[in-house]
Amino acid sequence: MARAATCRRTPRIRISAGQRRSRNAKLIVAGAQDTARDAELSGHFGRFLPVIILFAMAAGTASAESAAETASRWGLIGRWSLDCSLPPDHDRGAVLAYEIADDGRLVYLRDFGDSSDSADVIAAQVSPDNLLNLRVFFPRLKQTRDYGLKMEPDGSIRAFYNRDQNGRYSIRNGLFSANGRPTPPSHKCGSGTPIRLPTSPGRAA
Repeated sequence: MARAATCRRTPRIRISAGQRRSRNAKLIVAGAQDTARDAELSGHFGRFLPVIILFAMAAGTASAESAAETASRWGLIGRWSLDCSLPPDHDRGAVLAYEIADDGRLVYLRDFGDSSDSADVIAAQVSPDNLLNLRVFFPRLKQTRDYGLKMEPDGSIRAFYNRDQNGRYSIRNGLFSANGRPTPPSHKCGSGTPIRLPTSPGRAA
């Protein structure tokens, strides 16, 4: 009598949501590396590979943590100024604030006393050395800037780098490109008066 053939079902491997996010992030980074290698052949864009990988990783983990959540966990949310004892002005009294909007967006606000403006933080990622890397879109200029913030032991923050979308730095390694001086620390201020946003459709930057 012929023996009946037996079929074994291959067990399904269940992948957790965290594993899927990690796998997606790796695929994004791999794609960015391939793109950068191809671009280097034509003499373009290879030097931006670290930036591409940084924000590709941020995009790959966006479902796990939003820019607002990342900034909040790092300690950025609030009002910052070079001198909190001064009223808002265009110098040391200028107030830079990071707030979470009602819809969950991370918003960057600046108060100069006689004027104010706002921009949208579209990505946030913390480096292994605890540098907070932000990508900010300024609507009026129609420009995106990348900059990094370093938190000092006393809780103040300093700009570590700031570059435009063409890779031009105004701040690099904690120094102003124009004069080589170190960036000053900003201190967290009290709640104060809420910054009044511009009412025009095109927000200043």
